[in-house]
Amino acid sequence: MPHPEVWPDTGLHAGWIGHSTVLLKIDGVTILTDPVFSQRIGVTLGPVTIGPRRLVAPALTLKQTPRPDLILLSHAHMDHFDIPSLRGLESSKTGLVTATKTSDLLRPRRYREVKELRWNETAEIGGVTVRAFEVRHWGARMQTDTYRGYNGYLIETPRYRLIFGGDTAETDSFKALRRAGPVDLAIMPIGAYNPWIRVHCTPEQALRMADDAGAKFVLPVHHQTFELSREPVTEPIGRMKAALADAPERLGWQAIGQEFHLPAHD
Repeated sequence: MPHPEVWPDTGLHAGWIGHSTVLLKIDGVTILTDPVFSQRIGVTLGPVTIGPRRLVAPALTLKQTPRPDLILLSHAHMDHFDIPSLRGLESSKTGLVTATKTSDLLRPRRYREVKELRWNETAEIGGVTVRAFEVRHWGARMQTDTYRGYNGYLIETPRYRLIFGGDTAETDSFKALRRAGPVDLAIMPIGAYNPWIRVHCTPEQALRMADDAGAKFVLPVHHQTFELSREPVTEPIGRMKAALADAPERLGWQAIGQEFHLPAHD
């Protein structure tokens, strides 16, 4: 399991909690992506949630997770935008960035601030600049709310540049992200592509998009947690390892609960 209590306030540190939930600490600023701590995701009817059950428990419980300075939500799908988890994270000290037309699902007054971003819009929260960029996916939570947005994010601090890819099929939009400078790491989805290839990328496509952005390291997510598709649960990480056979040091982690660290640099 990750041990964020010992992570220093300098450098870049990350722990994979499960699915697309990553805990980041960047020079002392704590960020949580697409937090999902629930045992099931789906439609909640009273005390019952109808939907997929976790295959692996979260590497940290909600209580063990440090209060984030910033929460990033890529889109409103239930495996990325989990209402019970977000209720448990509400804090007047936490900012939140989400896709356009999704904040109605939240209780914004219970956070320090909530900002919706369209593609190419930016927000600055706690010394972190977040820019939304276009991905190839869709944003509807139910069948009818097709107006909701969906984002990937470029995260910039004075010393680091990171990508959180959210959910995406293969797209050329990552190429534009390298124009402003090198990218330290890309958090990329690699699962749920069979048969959903039109909206989810394969591991090889995820690596190609990370390469398009010039990312030095890749942290693969969106696999091993929920059974959302037909490929075997260990196939995505096996394919990613094979794709990086010539540069295995670029693969930041392979299993839920593992950590990744970059020392401070100028």
